[in-house]
Amino acid sequence: MQTQSRRRLWTLAGVAFVLVATAGGVAVARSGEDGSASAPRAAASTPPVTVLQPGRPGESNAVTDSDSVKPLEVPTYNQVDVTFAQMMIVHHQQAIRMSGLAPQRAANTRLKSMAERMGTAQRIEIDVLKAWLTERRLPENDPSHDHATMPGMQTEAAITALTAASGADFDRRFVTMMSAHHEGARQMAGDVLRGGADQRLNEMANEMAVEQATEIRRMRDLNVM
Repeated sequence: MQTQSRRRLWTLAGVAFVLVATAGGVAVARSGEDGSASAPRAAASTPPVTVLQPGRPGESNAVTDSDSVKPLEVPTYNQVDVTFAQMMIVHHQQAIRMSGLAPQRAANTRLKSMAERMGTAQRIEIDVLKAWLTERRLPENDPSHDHATMPGMQTEAAITALTAASGADFDRRFVTMMSAHHEGARQMAGDVLRGGADQRLNEMANEMAVEQATEIRRMRDLNVM
């Protein structure tokens, strides 16, 4: 009897040991092999928020969520942008030269005022273009450019004739020449809008094209032809 009781006790002890070991194994499995506390669950990701994404020039803004917004790209430019900036400086300089003749030679008072505004606006644009080139360590002029062949550029002979004119004759010549000059600038602006990569020049070219189209219409409305 004593022998059987001892066997029963050892059996129960063995079962108890197995249960304890199993429970410990489960606990270790839950807490990690090194016995450390289990890591807390990762917090839920922040839900996207609604944002207003600006459109390109001429396009409407778009409403989207923050997960769909692409990261900002590093500003880029290409040779179309560089050529536009360099050549438009020279193109504007001729327009300023022509506009500077109007105060002493024009007969039409409205034409004098328009010429003054043109000169002021194009001086500002030249400063912007020069700053754009300087920021990128690019020269303001490329000797390989043939400025005489730029769209709308007037010949030296035409400039000389305009300088010699006065009164109604000056008004007619000025409107004819400056309208052609503006059309050329709009063509150059269209080139950079189609092929350029710089956002700032893109916006500038778009504004330039609109403004010069308006000035052409205003000059024609003067009825000096």
